[in-house]
Amino acid sequence: MHRKETNAKLFMTLVSTIGFMLVTMHLFQLQPLEDPIILLLFAVFLAVCDYYSIPVWKGNTTINFPIVFIVYLVYGLSYTIVVYALVVLAVNIINRRPIRILFFNPAQLVLSFYAAVQLTDLLSPYIMLKSTIMDRFMEYVILLFLFHIFNNLIVDIVLYLRPQLYSFQAWKQKTLSELSSGIISLVYGFMLFSLGSQNRGEIDFFSFFFFYSPLVGLSLLSAVISRLRKEKNRLKALFTVTSELNTMVPTEDFLEGLQTSFPDFIDADAEALWIKEGDIWNLHYMQGDIHKERILSKEIDQLFETITSPIVINNRKEDIGIASLCFGNNLKSFVYAPLIIEKELIGMFIFARSRTKSFVEEDDIRSIATFANQLAIVLKTRALIQEKEKRLILEERNRIAREIHDGVAQSLAGAVMSLETAERKFRINPEETLHIVSSSILKLRESLKEVRESIYALRPYPTERVGLIAALRKKINDVMEEYGVLVHFEIHGKEEELSTMMERVLFDVFQESIANSIKHSGTASVDVLLSYQSEQIVLRVKDYGIGFSLFHEMIKAKDTSHFGILNMNESIETINGSLQIDSKEGEGTKVSVMIPKIGLGGEDRHDKCHDSR
Repeated sequence: MHRKETNAKLFMTLVSTIGFMLVTMHLFQLQPLEDPIILLLFAVFLAVCDYYSIPVWKGNTTINFPIVFIVYLVYGLSYTIVVYALVVLAVNIINRRPIRILFFNPAQLVLSFYAAVQLTDLLSPYIMLKSTIMDRFMEYVILLFLFHIFNNLIVDIVLYLRPQLYSFQAWKQKTLSELSSGIISLVYGFMLFSLGSQNRGEIDFFSFFFFYSPLVGLSLLSAVISRLRKEKNRLKALFTVTSELNTMVPTEDFLEGLQTSFPDFIDADAEALWIKEGDIWNLHYMQGDIHKERILSKEIDQLFETITSPIVINNRKEDIGIASLCFGNNLKSFVYAPLIIEKELIGMFIFARSRTKSFVEEDDIRSIATFANQLAIVLKTRALIQEKEKRLILEERNRIAREIHDGVAQSLAGAVMSLETAERKFRINPEETLHIVSSSILKLRESLKEVRESIYALRPYPTERVGLIAALRKKINDVMEEYGVLVHFEIHGKEEELSTMMERVLFDVFQESIANSIKHSGTASVDVLLSYQSEQIVLRVKDYGIGFSLFHEMIKAKDTSHFGILNMNESIETINGSLQIDSKEGEGTKVSVMIPKIGLGGEDRHDKCHDSR
């Protein structure tokens, strides 16, 4: 990879050297001009067209060939070579291009034009027609064709030599864009020779200005449209990446979405994400040439804590520490993007590219900063979810401990005391002793039942062992075999991994709902719907039984300790969900649970979940 990068640099240096030797040679061949105003106008038009170039893959294209050709036609090859090179060089300086790009771009353009002119002169004797105008137009067409061939050939060689993959799709995209530029230049050339064949008097400054102004305007408009389209695609990619991250927040592999969607958002050759967990920095995501074994948490801690905003490193030699240590030698420029929320540093994302000064566009830096903010929110949300689940598990353990202490432990203590009393009274009153032993045995059996219930409560939940859908299917099969009730189960949408607590609550609500339908409604069938929608998860249990009065049931629920409506609602609220019960006497019952997805949600799409039953 390092050799390919070196070969690409050598080729670019060779092109730059030959190109500027050609410019220097023609600079000494320039003749004084009587009226340089029109040439200055052409130079300004060239500068505008080149500055507002049209983005193409990793480069740019322009539609300035008609202007270059008219300079060649009016002022000759020497002025064309010198003016073209100086204008492109000036635009590259304004755009703060890297040194090798600064000299390579004007050199490859003037070399392409010079080679096209020389080859066209060789071909001219074989293509000359009787019509002078057609001769000049054919010369223009051949010159245009050869210029694009040479120009694209030089660029293709550079892209092929570079270590980054130059795919056929990328070549096709670049070629089509260049073809569009060539077609526009061809149409403008036809207009140039068509109008030039008519006797319209002297051609002055204003004639050239009004003739080429639409071309400059078209260049401006095309560049603006291309940049807007690029920004739209960037925002779409940002939305896709953050949506996938938010959707996968509760899962263990919540960063998997970065591998597929992230390259569409930021064009980088390597990325690495560190997340601070307690006092330790751990590498959670990496892509590209990264040396994981060189990463030391202590060094990272000392460096990262000093970064409070994105830092751009345009040259590897100027790096502040970690990036140049961990990334491969072929990567030259970096961006440190801290993940900060509520003034707390929780992570660091580093992006790398193989070219120096490649992170110069403000749009890239803003996009990286925006993504870092989004990712910080996602990581903080994930931490809060994990903390909440740990607290709920701890509360559940404490509840079981209290039940054992207040129930089983007290019963066992009472049984032990009764048996001790029986031991003392055995010789004095055997009948009373027998009564005490019998009573103690009943207490011990009751305690044994409570112990078994506590052990069962501590076992892994069905959803933890096999997952939510498999647990639902097994419970439905058990219900149909035991009670003879027909249960129709549907799943809509693409299955998504949910947190352990979400799956547990959904399964508990399902069990309670279907148990109530079988026990109280007298229904012969039950419909169960699990829908993975774009913004929420929906579980719906509907029976066709006698129904009930929700008001009376709520009053009754206050006086019972069973897992009824109030307890269902409380459990659902712990995961930010909502419970809806629709029931009328004689019309059946429908229990619906809606649990929103964490974060932004998904794209708008049609969900087949509008139950009309």
